[in-house]
Amino acid sequence: MPNDVSFRPSPRLIGMLHCPPLPGSPRFDGDIAGLRDRVLSDAELLVSGGFRSLMLENFGDTPFLPGSVSPVTIAHLTTIAREVRIRYPQIELGINVLRNDGCAALAIAHAVGASFIRVNVLCGARVTDQGLIQGIAHDLLRLRSQLGATEIGILADVDVKHSAPLATRPIAEEVSDAIERGHADAIIVSGSATGSAIDNSHLEEAVSAAAGVPVLIGSGVNEDTAAELLRLANGAIIGSSLKVNGQAAAPVDITRVQQLLAAVQ
Repeated sequence: MPNDVSFRPSPRLIGMLHCPPLPGSPRFDGDIAGLRDRVLSDAELLVSGGFRSLMLENFGDTPFLPGSVSPVTIAHLTTIAREVRIRYPQIELGINVLRNDGCAALAIAHAVGASFIRVNVLCGARVTDQGLIQGIAHDLLRLRSQLGATEIGILADVDVKHSAPLATRPIAEEVSDAIERGHADAIIVSGSATGSAIDNSHLEEAVSAAAGVPVLIGSGVNEDTAAELLRLANGAIIGSSLKVNGQAAAPVDITRVQQLLAAVQ
């Protein structure tokens, strides 16, 4: 991802692989094979529909841990990520370990040959439903250096959804800190919640402050908004709008995938 010219000029579209609740999480139903098959089915629909980048996330593991996740979570995410990589070696894979275990995400990405990770709070601090979450750039960047894994890109949220700032700061300052002090390889700007619309002026400010570093949209991209939004950004992470009835926890709907990609083209 660092120095990745494929963000320019064509927008990069990243389809979400939302894992159902994993073993060890409160809502896990005991069916390991079923959750694996669900993720692989979603991957097949996204890839066959035209996506070339996917991101795996422990979406079903609510309530999320504010810091490090358990070893069992890492083990199962790694197993699923490896299956996706084996089946679709041509696609780029990203990893996000909620709520903010970027070091686990990096370890999984390094183990399976993934291309990038997402970090909700790379710099600063945010008030969330998990309590106060603090930035992890100091640990994450040292781990990436120790692993010799600088080819694994870090996609960093600013003003991340489902959170509030301790003190309001201009979005330009958050973007600048994430890039210059947190060494983010790309910036993610989202609405206030999963699937919610983004503020276009907020996005434009982030793009200006990023000064050429890629900026991705993290929510609110659908068939109706995609063409306009992707004129402003280098790409988008798309989940809810590709699912049955637009529900993030539902399976991927191939018709929605085809309609969104047609709208972009």
